[in-house]
Amino acid sequence: MKAVEELRPFVPSIEYVLSDIDDTLTDGGKLGAKAYEALWKLYEAGYKVIPVTGRPAGWCDLIIRQWPVEAVIGENGAFVYYREPDDRGSGIKSLYHPEIAKKGTREADPEVQRRLKLLREKVLREIPGTRVARDQFARQFDLAIDFREDPPDLGFDTAEKIQRLCEGEGAVAKISSIHVNAWFGNYDKVSMARYFLRQKYRLDERRMKERVLFCGDSPNDQPMFEYFPNSCAVANIEEMIDYIKHPPAFVTGAKGGEGFVEMCAVLLDAKS
Repeated sequence: MKAVEELRPFVPSIEYVLSDIDDTLTDGGKLGAKAYEALWKLYEAGYKVIPVTGRPAGWCDLIIRQWPVEAVIGENGAFVYYREPDDRGSGIKSLYHPEIAKKGTREADPEVQRRLKLLREKVLREIPGTRVARDQFARQFDLAIDFREDPPDLGFDTAEKIQRLCEGEGAVAKISSIHVNAWFGNYDKVSMARYFLRQKYRLDERRMKERVLFCGDSPNDQPMFEYFPNSCAVANIEEMIDYIKHPPAFVTGAKGGEGFVEMCAVLLDAKS
């Protein structure tokens, strides 16, 4: 991974800034003033800012309404809420991953919900200390198991055990910096990001790779790191580097929100 300063030659072509949220924008679970200000500066400079997160639908509805962003991809790629101003309402619209849209519903079908319930029970029964994430009530399509957001910190070895158990039950399972997210369906962050960028902005693969910058911090960001040449991590990725097969091209010197601010400074300097 190269220092984020070495991103500068590529900045003139970048128009879209996609970013994870937890431990990328936040520090200790809080969105700090400087990171939020950096989001506003990107937005005002003309960048299209799109958080790409494992957080739930309920959180994403707030984010699209209150943050300076063009869109937000939630629940690890299940859906995107985006802005498209019109005269009929809020100008906020939804797009669901084709895996979900083909079922003709905005909610996981009853069979998927049944399987998620059984999976939840199995994880809690077989792996000591595990608990369902506090934000589960706001989710539509996945199960979030908290191994690190609230104490006690169970560690990444336990997260891998949770992941293997979920995969053994036929689910897709990804490890973030705080949760293991599991779902039934062939989608992830990068497949939804690519789908949305094609549908909304008509970007082909070449233009995506030229114009998009992604910033993240954890194993569930690997598909984004691998696909987008302009990929960056905040410094706390070093804590999880042994679990990452596809690291990003660039890394900041600071962790979390401070690292995000550092990356934004490189983008904004090129615009000034």
